[in-house]
Amino acid sequence: MKKKIFILVNTLSFFVSHRLEVAIAAKNKGYDVKVCYGELGNTNTSILSKKNITCLKVPLNRGGINLLSELWSLFFIWKIFYNQKPDIVHLITLKSYLYGGIAARLAKVPVVVSAVAGLGILFNQKNLKNFFLKKFLYLFFYIAFNHPNQKVIIQNLEDKKLLVNWIGLSKKKFLLFPGSGVNLSAFKSFKESKGIVNICFASRLLRDKGVYDFISAAKIIHERKIKARFLLAGNIDLENPTSLTKKELKIIKKKKFIKFLGYEKDIPALYSRSHIICLPSYYGEGIPKTLIEAAAASRVVVTTDHSGCRDSIIANKTGLLIPIRNPEKLANSFQWLIEHPRQRVLMGKAGRKLAERKFDIHKIIQMHLETYKLLLKKIS
Repeated sequence: MKKKIFILVNTLSFFVSHRLEVAIAAKNKGYDVKVCYGELGNTNTSILSKKNITCLKVPLNRGGINLLSELWSLFFIWKIFYNQKPDIVHLITLKSYLYGGIAARLAKVPVVVSAVAGLGILFNQKNLKNFFLKKFLYLFFYIAFNHPNQKVIIQNLEDKKLLVNWIGLSKKKFLLFPGSGVNLSAFKSFKESKGIVNICFASRLLRDKGVYDFISAAKIIHERKIKARFLLAGNIDLENPTSLTKKELKIIKKKKFIKFLGYEKDIPALYSRSHIICLPSYYGEGIPKTLIEAAAASRVVVTTDHSGCRDSIIANKTGLLIPIRNPEKLANSFQWLIEHPRQRVLMGKAGRKLAERKFDIHKIIQMHLETYKLLLKKIS
């Protein structure tokens, strides 16, 4: 019989953008793959049905903290695992690897893969609320990450350090993957378009992603009378407490030095008309996909010297690192790249070579398949 893989994810659109090709490869290898999701996001299930991958809706809301709702989510996930008896559960995003990890242990699922693509605001923001929340969640995390036949995929060493120090996980549990990979064939080695330099921010519109730093730096460049066009691509995410509000977005749309694009589905096309890609984040990142896609598109990156972000570039070779929450230095980096087009292009080309060496989706897929095989071997 085919081995069953159940993938659990908060939002289907995140799965499609970050793990779909892994699921397709697993199916082509003979696995029976099913995807359990909480919310659709910016997609629908048709893209999976065309690949003959079954989708199951589960009551899993990213932003919910109602105790009864959370317990219902945990019970529902356990019931699916108990009844369907998957051989492997692959858990993606925070609530999924928390509830899914607990449910997998209760349902005696043989293999658990927990993918930690950044630890979000829980660890990034040091405040009283998060202090007590971490105290409350400690036991749940401990249970979720201590399955006897489990691997925890992390994208940067800072996340590994946090989990080892917090819940005492064995270092042998971890696998370091360089992000979620990028399909290099979708990102040609684009030549820069002529004319005014386009500087692009493409991500969810969260304060912790550095949206206001980007806007402030754009204003500085505008005030210096330097010609550049600033593109803001993304949507607000009201389930996230650091999201911009509708009112804030309305104000931003009125700024003459920012061009708001909204959600952009075609990232290769967006980057083909951009010259510089920026993510001045201080969010709890894994390795931001927007930055490895920038490398694949031969675009220079400006990002922060922050966990995950700094792992996506080679400083001063494929991009520039700036301190977090520092619009002045961000603007200085933009100005230098605008005034040095030759170096900018060379850094972009070096980024493409980095993507080919480190971020190729086929390498990431193979790492996932080898992980499944390794863990299944232990129970055969």
